[in-house]
Amino acid sequence: MTVEKNNISRFEVIKSIEGFVEENLSSLLKPVNESWQPSDFLPDMTKERWKDELEEIHERAKELPDELLVVLVGDMVTEEALPSYQTWLNKLEGITDTTGVSDSAWAKWSRGWTAEENRHGDLLNKYLYLTGRVDMRAVEVTVHHLINNGFDPKTGNDPYLGLIYTSFQERATKISHSNVGRLAKKSGETLLHKICGIIAGDEARHERAYKLFMTKIFETDPVHAILSFAKMMRLKVTMPANMMSDGKDRNLFTKFSNVAQRMEVYTIRDYAGIIKNLVEGWNIPAIKGLSDAAAKAQDYLCTLSERYNALANRFSFAGEKESFSWIYDRKV
Repeated sequence: MTVEKNNISRFEVIKSIEGFVEENLSSLLKPVNESWQPSDFLPDMTKERWKDELEEIHERAKELPDELLVVLVGDMVTEEALPSYQTWLNKLEGITDTTGVSDSAWAKWSRGWTAEENRHGDLLNKYLYLTGRVDMRAVEVTVHHLINNGFDPKTGNDPYLGLIYTSFQERATKISHSNVGRLAKKSGETLLHKICGIIAGDEARHERAYKLFMTKIFETDPVHAILSFAKMMRLKVTMPANMMSDGKDRNLFTKFSNVAQRMEVYTIRDYAGIIKNLVEGWNIPAIKGLSDAAAKAQDYLCTLSERYNALANRFSFAGEKESFSWIYDRKV
């Protein structure tokens, strides 16, 4: 479908690329019967060795430092708030699953993405429970609060902003899970390393999907796409769990983020690196024929990662140790 680039709504663009989305679904979503499931990585309670396997998890988990447990819990809580993310995704204009069982490509993507993401929280939740290292009730209360508090990435129902946000966020979660896995392996916990690796693999594929959708939008409607990209970056990418609470600690997300920074699981430099990756991936510097406003947005985007890297040099997250209910109020 050919569209007029100057007089086209975002809804029309989203509908115009639906065939493209359909063509790519089979490579972006894995068939259910070929997909991993949480039970593939956990003790099989129907087998004779289940007690031995459980004890092995207990023993290896003893070597995980409290700081890493805090980051792992924060990542798990983020994944468990999936109902909020599906609700938000289903609000984006043109992407909405109008009946709940719509056969549109966007609806099939949304449901398929949600189904794959659902396994992440399930697996991390069960793993943490089996380690015996964390206060699961405090963790569950935090999940309850986060879903109850909601999620607002400042995108409204704008599909361009939504797809830019997900392109960024999927890469961020991939980085976080990969780094937790790396640190787990360093502590000798090979199972957690494997778990984080398989989840990061999903996130990488989902990142590829959202970036691919936005690539098509940049080809179809470059002016509004680049303006939207700049707008999302000026709004700043709100982390999905920024409204987490355990019912007692008002600064829980900030504390969790500071630990993640200190552990180098997810840092300002990672944030800068994601911006650079998107700018390069969408070939922002090479886009021609832009309006004056879009050209200014282009200049802004092309130097933004450098500014965040400069900002990273001025910040330190080495504050005093703080307690977390997730680990029985121990301080990290």
